[in-house]
Amino acid sequence: MDRGSVIGLRLSLKQRYFVLLCFAVGAVTAYQFSRNRLAVRRMSRADGLSANASQFTLGGEPFRILGGSIHYFRVPRAYWEDRLLKMKACGLNTLTTYVPWNLHEPERGVFNFEDQLDLEAYLRLAGRLGLWVILRPGPYICAEWDLGGLPSWLLRDPHMKLRTTYPRFTDAVDSFFDQLIKRVVPHQYSEGGPIIAVQVENEYGSYAKDGAYMPFIKEALLSRGVAELLLTSDNKDGLKRGGVKGALETINFQKLNLDDIKYLDGIQPHKPKMVMEYWSGWFDLWGDLHHVFPAEDMVPVVTEILNLDMSINLYMFHGGTNFGFMSGAFAAGMPAPKPMVTSYDYDAPLSEAGDYTAKYHLLRDVFSRLHAQPLPEPPTRGERRAYQPVVIQQHLSLWDSLHFTDKPLKSEGPVNMENLPVNNGNGQSYGYTLYETPIASEGTLNSKNSVRDRALVFVDKHFVGVLDFDTQELAVPDGKGKRTLSLLVENCGRVNYGNTLDEQRKGLVGDIEFNKQPLRDFIIRSLEMKPAFVNSNLLRSLEGNRITSSFPGYALWAYENRCDVLSCFSLCRSAHWASMRQRPTFPAFFQAKLYVSGSPKDTFVKLPGWSKGVVFINGQNLGRYWSIGPQQTLYVPGPWLHRGDNQVVVFEEQETDGRIQFSGGGEYGMSVDVQ
Repeated sequence: MDRGSVIGLRLSLKQRYFVLLCFAVGAVTAYQFSRNRLAVRRMSRADGLSANASQFTLGGEPFRILGGSIHYFRVPRAYWEDRLLKMKACGLNTLTTYVPWNLHEPERGVFNFEDQLDLEAYLRLAGRLGLWVILRPGPYICAEWDLGGLPSWLLRDPHMKLRTTYPRFTDAVDSFFDQLIKRVVPHQYSEGGPIIAVQVENEYGSYAKDGAYMPFIKEALLSRGVAELLLTSDNKDGLKRGGVKGALETINFQKLNLDDIKYLDGIQPHKPKMVMEYWSGWFDLWGDLHHVFPAEDMVPVVTEILNLDMSINLYMFHGGTNFGFMSGAFAAGMPAPKPMVTSYDYDAPLSEAGDYTAKYHLLRDVFSRLHAQPLPEPPTRGERRAYQPVVIQQHLSLWDSLHFTDKPLKSEGPVNMENLPVNNGNGQSYGYTLYETPIASEGTLNSKNSVRDRALVFVDKHFVGVLDFDTQELAVPDGKGKRTLSLLVENCGRVNYGNTLDEQRKGLVGDIEFNKQPLRDFIIRSLEMKPAFVNSNLLRSLEGNRITSSFPGYALWAYENRCDVLSCFSLCRSAHWASMRQRPTFPAFFQAKLYVSGSPKDTFVKLPGWSKGVVFINGQNLGRYWSIGPQQTLYVPGPWLHRGDNQVVVFEEQETDGRIQFSGGGEYGMSVDVQ
C-alpha cells in the first residue's frame, strides 16, 4: 500500500470517529431535551382545572368552560365523532357526559364496557379532537333515563334505600366504582387525558335523604384515584342541601334569575360561577305536547350568562335517542307517573339525528366571539332517506311466541318483575311480563293499584280492556267453564327523578282482586324482548318457518345455524308465522323487509294506523311508539342498516294497517313552549 493510500485511510478513520462523536453528543443532547420537555409537560399537567379564584384556571392560565352534553349511550358509536366535531365547530371546548350504571352492569357483577358502551374510546376520541371532558359518573344520573341510571336489580331487596348509605346500596356502588373508576383514572388531565373535572353524584339537593351519602360518594371517587376538580350540580333550591365539602357547587336552570346567581356567589364567594345544566330545551311525555324552547328566548340568556363571566354547559347540546326501553318517567306534581317518549331530541342545538338547527347557528355566532381564531367549518350534514313503504309479510301471535321465553314461574300470588327468577337471579329489568291465572265466572277485576304500569287484559286470549293508574276496575264477561285470565303488563319506564325511586318495582306489585277475592295460582312469563330473543328466536324461527316445506333444505339451514334438525323443525313449525292473508291475533309480532339498494342512510319509521308497541330493525330495538303521541317517528341510524334486505320486526299490541312507512325527518307532534 503506498503512502497516499495510508494517509487517505487515516483521514477516513478520523472522519468516522468525528461522525460517531457528533452522533453521541447529539443523542445525549436530544435525550436531555426530550426529558426536559417531558418534565415541562408533566409539570403543566399537574396544574389542572382550578377554582381557587373568581375565574377558573387550567394549566395555570385563565380558562372558561364552554361545555355541551352529549351522552355516548344515546348516540350510535358510528356517529360519535360527527357529533363531537359539530360541537367543536360551534365553539365549545368541553364535553360533558353521564355514565349509565344500569347499562354497564345489567346483572350484578356482570360488566359491559364494550362497543356502544366503550367509555374509554369515547374519552380518547374527545381528547384526540381537542375537547376537554367533565365526567358525571353518578351513580345516580337522572337524565330522563330509567330509574335515573340505577340498575333495577337493586330493587330485589325489599328494604332497599337508594341514594343513601344503606349498606347494600353502598356495597353495590363500591363494586361498580371498582370497575368504572379504574377505567377513568388514566384519562384524567393529570395523566395526559381530557378529563378536567368529575361530578359528585347528581342533583342530590333535590333528594337529600342522608347527610353521610355525599361524603361517601366523594371518598369513593378520591380513594380510587380521581384527582381532578370535583363539582356538584343542583337547581337553586337544591344548592341548600346538595353540596359536599371540597367540591365546587354549580347551578342548573333555564331562565336566568340574577337572585339565583347572587345566592350561588354568596354560598361560595370568590369562586368561579358555572351553570352546569343550562337547559336548551325539555323532555316530552307520552300523551302530552312536544316541548320547544325558542332560539330567540334561549340565545339572549346564554349571552347574558357569558356577559356575567360565568362558565356554561348546554344540557343538551345533542340529545340523541332513548333506544330500547331506557326512557324514564316523570312523577313530580302528578297523581301518577307519566312515561317519557323514545326520542331525546330535547329541542337541542343538534337535532336527534345530528342536524343543525337555528339554535346551533345562533350559538356558533355567540361563541365565536370568545375565540381569537376562526372556528372550524361545521361538518357536512348527513344524508336522510325516506325509503318506500314496506308491506308486512308475516305475523306471529304473542301466544305462539311463548315457546321462546324462559321457563315460566308458577306462583301462588303475583311476583313483581324485578323478583322473577330470570337473568341469573337478577330479575327482569324491562319490557313486558305475562301473568295468567284461571277464573270460572263473570265478575269485576280490581287492580287495587297494583299494576305497574299498564296491563292488557285477556280472557282465553280475547281482549277485554286495559288496567293502568287511571283505570283500576274492569268487567269480565261470562263464559263457559274454567277460563284463563291473562294480564300482559308493561313497564313503561321507571321514575328517574324525585322521592319515589325506592318504589319503582314493575309488573304486578301486589294482589289483583276478582269479585273482591285475591287471584291465586299464577303462571308468570318474562317477555323482556332482548336482542337474543328477537335475533336467535323470532328471526331464526321465521327463516326456519320459510323453508320447512323442503326438509333437505331445512336440514342444511339447521346445520349452518347449529340447530338440532328435528327439534328446530318442530319448534319452527309450532311458531306459526302466518301470512297476512290470515287475520292476525293481537298482540303479535309483524315482519317485513326493507330493501336498501345503495349506501344506507338515516331514516325514520312512521306507523300511522298502528296503536302501540316496539320496533326492531336487524335486531336493534329502536324503542317504543304510541299513537297518543306526541312523537310520530322513530329514528333509524344509517349504520344500523345494510345493503340488501333489512329485517323489520314490530311488536304491536292492538292494531295495524299492514305496512310500515319511512320519513326523511323526525316528526315530534304539536309543540308547546317550555314554561
